[in-house]
Amino acid sequence: MTTEAKKVVVGMSGGVDSSVAALLLKQQGYEVTGLFMKNWEDDDDSEYCSSREDLVDVASVCDVIGIELEVVNFAKEYKDRVFADFLREYEAGRTPNPDILCNSEIKFRAFLDHALKLGADKIATGHYAQVREWESDGRREFQLLKAEDGTKDQSYFLYRLNQQQLSKTMFPLGALYKRDVRRIAEEAGLHVFGKKDSTGICFIGERPFREFLMRYLPTRPGEIRCLDDDRLLGEHQGLMYHTIGQRKGLLIGGIKGNDHAGEHDAWYVAGKDMARNVLHVVQGHDHPALLKEKLTAIDLSWVSGRSPHAHWVYSAKPRYRSADAPCEIDSFSDGHCEIAFAAPQWALTPGQSVVVYESKVCLGGGIIA
Repeated sequence: MTTEAKKVVVGMSGGVDSSVAALLLKQQGYEVTGLFMKNWEDDDDSEYCSSREDLVDVASVCDVIGIELEVVNFAKEYKDRVFADFLREYEAGRTPNPDILCNSEIKFRAFLDHALKLGADKIATGHYAQVREWESDGRREFQLLKAEDGTKDQSYFLYRLNQQQLSKTMFPLGALYKRDVRRIAEEAGLHVFGKKDSTGICFIGERPFREFLMRYLPTRPGEIRCLDDDRLLGEHQGLMYHTIGQRKGLLIGGIKGNDHAGEHDAWYVAGKDMARNVLHVVQGHDHPALLKEKLTAIDLSWVSGRSPHAHWVYSAKPRYRSADAPCEIDSFSDGHCEIAFAAPQWALTPGQSVVVYESKVCLGGGIIA
């Protein structure tokens, strides 16, 4: 890094990653301010909302590092730009990823705008990713790269960032491994060095997902039917509570499948008939209905502002934890594209994001339709 950008505002969550990001920038000579974002208020007093404890941790870290702390409330922006879309998608039977929308709309838009008003030259976060300034064919651009620690890489969640956002963003942890981040925190006397990583959707926390969703989307019972022979197997409480590839929570585990499946093979969600309110299931992890070689992606977002080449070989992740899968982008039309994989992909899920890479460079992606 260079110190051309003198003033950096770091988004701090109370975890070890953002804490070390702020520490490293301070050590490198930047004028650092920590900023704690409060994005959720609906159940601030519940056992699942840790924002108060997180703020205490952030304040303690800032005190040790020797930087100022500001607290800003983006709860309204979050509800309008992220949570409303989250509910609409689930109600339509899809499975959205609100953390991706939170990054593009809150952490790198509302937060960035606020930081610039404070006089910041750049913002920084504890994400595991990298930004590279690149020149090709006389055109200067900012590329989003995978982190060096492949097990922690978060470029998948950042694929909707554009050139303006990346030009103002720093990822101090991009070249580090998680074990080194914890070691740096411990050596610096930051008490969060061993703090457990947060998991799940930020506003849901550790609570049961279906219980949370029922507060906003009331039950709508319907039938569970076998996709192969249309047998009635049970009842669901709402299609929005289920996702493609889901195995647990169906309550039909003891029912035998067809002759091609093992007697004790698990049942998996394979599709939703929204018109009839029917949940379709199949038996066996490798059932053909769960394996697809092609998908359609909509709401496309490309980091460079330009679409990738059609028929070139790239790799793509149809979900965060999936391995990079070789693919081709077949066609672009009316704001969508077709992505064909070299090998069938398991449980491609409408509403989730498919993210395209060229080696370590994240090109962008779209929503699986």
